[in-house]
Amino acid sequence: MTATDLNMEKESRSMKIAIPSTDDRGFDSQVEQHFGRARYYTIVNTEDMSAKSVPVPFENHGPGDIPNFLKEHGANVIIAYGMGGKAVQFFDDMGIEVITGAMGRVGDVVDAYMKAKLAVDSNWKDDPGFGEHKH
Repeated sequence: MTATDLNMEKESRSMKIAIPSTDDRGFDSQVEQHFGRARYYTIVNTEDMSAKSVPVPFENHGPGDIPNFLKEHGANVIIAYGMGGKAVQFFDDMGIEVITGAMGRVGDVVDAYMKAKLAVDSNWKDDPGFGEHKH
């Protein structure tokens, strides 16, 4: 299968992409640095390319709370900057694709992902803030 075939497959497949966001501006929001600290998630429906901003319903969360919350919203993919290993495992167990190292404007990230051109920061784990994550 070529990259073009993969891109066409991605474009034809209806899915919901969840992105931790800095605010409730949808496509105009920025990707939140740590998915577990986001107060909002932008949920993008690729069928009609609509975006809705969903506030996180809890102030504090335990392991699995956010993955379950996003699954309830129909997420098939989560695109984030940083994420801990336990969260990745929860998403994997639910069959939700995880992409880390993404940054920038949500609309630009989704567009790049849909075109199979999403560039990610593979060094995000080197940020000292990610070593301090606790529940």
